[in-house]
Amino acid sequence: MAASRDDLAALDFANISPPEFSRLVKGLSGKEIDAMMTGEFRTRVLGAVFARMERQFRPESAGSLRALIRWKITGESDAVYETVIEDGTRTVREGRGEAEPRVSLVMGDAEFLKPVSGNGSPATMFMARRLKVAGDVGMATGLTRLFDIPKA
Repeated sequence: MAASRDDLAALDFANISPPEFSRLVKGLSGKEIDAMMTGEFRTRVLGAVFARMERQFRPESAGSLRALIRWKITGESDAVYETVIEDGTRTVREGRGEAEPRVSLVMGDAEFLKPVSGNGSPATMFMARRLKVAGDVGMATGLTRLFDIPKA
């Protein structure tokens, strides 16, 4: 049985393990995710996912990579985050900076949560035009190797 919005709203997403988060997302359809991702709930979920990137980053896979990745998640409103990778470190900031990104990714809420939880293929979403990529497409295809993606 899928979790309801009320069930999920009560969760502290900052303390949910990646495998548990993966199982929660796996139990929801794209339409259910899109319907749930509103208001303060959406803000908390997106904030927790981007904060988690720090722990899931694989510096050994990044090597000497230097890149700015801009994420635009559409839905109730546009949420923009930027990931800066340089010298084996990763930082995330909310909002759009002045620097030009190496790659920009634009997708809806479900299209974002499915792959970051290990429940969707970015390549399939790109081919289905549910994920838009601007800039270095090769960089975009290699993003999954830079992070430990959970599996449900």
